[in-house]
Amino acid sequence: MDYAERGYGDRAVGWGQRPGVVVVDFQRGFTDSEFRMGGAPMIDAAVEQTVHVMKAAKAAGFPIAACVMGYDSPAAMPHWKIEPLREDLIEGHPSVELDPRIAAAEPDLVVMKGGPSIFFNTPVAPFLIKQGVDTVIVTGCITSGCVRASVIDSFSLGFRTIVPEDCVGDHEEEPHRANLRDVERRYADVVDAESVINTFESLSRRNAEAG
Repeated sequence: MDYAERGYGDRAVGWGQRPGVVVVDFQRGFTDSEFRMGGAPMIDAAVEQTVHVMKAAKAAGFPIAACVMGYDSPAAMPHWKIEPLREDLIEGHPSVELDPRIAAAEPDLVVMKGGPSIFFNTPVAPFLIKQGVDTVIVTGCITSGCVRASVIDSFSLGFRTIVPEDCVGDHEEEPHRANLRDVERRYADVVDAESVINTFESLSRRNAEAG
């Protein structure tokens, strides 16, 4: 029997009443070709789509939290096996800056994180709870690393979790697809940016009519 026959993915997570967007690690170290880990075409395309989602969220009045990965010093880092992370991701280094396109879209909260998940040891979950969020839209990079970790934490925190597949990116297609398939079986609905934007508009109209 395969996953589907055993019941994985039998039901959709669906949307609640108030979504919020999280933007994981769209920082220059991962988006700018000046850096060893930057410049992947899939990630660049995901940044562009995420900007559209952020603008739609802003227009609808839904909150946005973004993060960068960085550390106060090399001693503060966990035991990464990825040498460019160890070399570059020190606070104040250009690789720790938000991608200019994401910064221009003006997230409501920006945090520096030290672990894979945007939620781990950060104020992002309390911020979203304060804003009344029940549905989290996860965007960012890397799909197989920090995005996956953020999806799992969002699920574990009790949020409905939605991943627009064209708003997340990886260095390689295979782990990107494999991890999206896997989280879709268990934790999240995988959709696209257009459907997220359409739902934002629909929820905004409904909320306005109800208010």
